[in-house]
Amino acid sequence: MVKTIRLTPDAVQHFVEVTSRCDFDIDISYNRYVVDAKSFLGVYGLDFRSPLTVTYEGYDAELEELLQKLSLAS
Repeated sequence: MVKTIRLTPDAVQHFVEVTSRCDFDIDISYNRYVVDAKSFLGVYGLDFRSPLTVTYEGYDAELEELLQKLSLAS
């Protein structure tokens, strides 16, 4: 699955907590920069002014709910 989201610095901790509970890999990226979505420092180092792309293969209800809230395309 691929979702485009807008993340704020204040939402990073909650985002990483939710992704860390998932038992599958999740990447978050913009331009050429790809980081592990379970890494607080990696995610916090991204440019929050840009739309971010979340890529994953798996399902978690809490993750889907969070991504829906952060989604750019409603």
